Amino acid sequence: MGKLIVLFVTAFVDMVGTAMILPLLPYYAQTFGVNAATVGILVSAFSLSQLACAPLWGRMSDRFGRRPAILAGLAITAVAYVLFGLAESVGALLLSRIVQGLGGGTIGVVQAYVADASPPDERTKSMGWLSAVTSFGAVVGPAFGSVTVSIGGRAGPGFAAAGLALIVAVFAWRYLRESLTATITAEHPTVRTHTSRTAFTAMFTQRSDPATRLIWIYAVAIGAFYGTVPTMPLLFSDRLGITEQTIGYVIVYLGGMGVIVRALILGRAVDRLGEERLSRLGIVLLSIGLALVGATTNYPTLVLALTLMPLGTAFLFPCLSGQLSRIVSRRERGFYMGIQHMFGGASRVAFPIGAGIAMDQLGLGVPFFVAAGLVIALLPLTRIPSAAQPHGPERDAARAPARQSLEAFRQSPAQTLG
Repeated sequence: MGKLIVLFVTAFVDMVGTAMILPLLPYYAQTFGVNAATVGILVSAFSLSQLACAPLWGRMSDRFGRRPAILAGLAITAVAYVLFGLAESVGALLLSRIVQGLGGGTIGVVQAYVADASPPDERTKSMGWLSAVTSFGAVVGPAFGSVTVSIGGRAGPGFAAAGLALIVAVFAWRYLRESLTATITAEHPTVRTHTSRTAFTAMFTQRSDPATRLIWIYAVAIGAFYGTVPTMPLLFSDRLGITEQTIGYVIVYLGGMGVIVRALILGRAVDRLGEERLSRLGIVLLSIGLALVGATTNYPTLVLALTLMPLGTAFLFPCLSGQLSRIVSRRERGFYMGIQHMFGGASRVAFPIGAGIAMDQLGLGVPFFVAAGLVIALLPLTRIPSAAQPHGPERDAARAPARQSLEAFRQSPAQTLG
């Protein structure tokens, strides 16, 4: 728990920095006279960079440890924010997004860290807590972004976010412990059973494989949500008159609902419904929420849409990551989490570009209707065979760190928590 608390603080502050600048990106880009499609490209640049490096970060963390990868990602992210603050052209904005995606490629490493430090039956809840703290960062971040714009002008949010990234990097360097120490000694995770090429090929040739299905669900759903949300300001500006000064409050509500669900509802929902049924419910709620965004012409509809979407994502994404962490081998957990985010990143590249083109050519609401249809089409993939769950030696190996931590706590609680 001590490891997770430090990681959660790190993830929270990092997300505050990200959320400070992301809602401002469409407004900044429009000052350079670009269209919605170009905004989509700028949004997608982060995910394109992230998908290229996420499996590499994961493999590196499996071999050398989670902590070095997380620290390196934070340092690179700080550089990206400085570039954002200095940007005076669309090209400079694009460069900042690419560098930020390089640093953000460690998200799979962060999830693997959570899986390392959690017993198997608690992983989905721990993933939910990770999502809760990052969602809370997404709530706080836009408000800070608006304040720093008022105080420091266009460069203010970038420099402030860079400062936060450096602060949390120093904090993590001082307090974040390595989660793989015991695992490396016991299991020698540097031994590979899959290469990057075979794992990538399996995503298209082994469509019935449980890990493959979970990754595809994640990729499509996260693209539908995070790939369209950054373009929402364009729709809200046209239909509801929401501006650069007020968009932060919309994001605050969206993120706030996610925090509440993950912190107060997710754990009980997992216990009551199980991961498989809860993920199906998440798909349905997310699909309805996306469709309502496309139909939004008034504030009641907007509030309903912004309530259902975080409900859906809070139920869906932690369940998917929790299931995946149990299905794959512990020595390849970071790698497969990276593969998951690589495909999720590819989806987050395609969706914003497609959303921008559809907005320009077909109408502002069309991308959200299409995304809703793609999400609801995922329902048949959610049935994961029980045989895919770990058993025997793999199950016992997965539970060993939890038993060791419990025994250590019984012997010396103060030392364990310290």
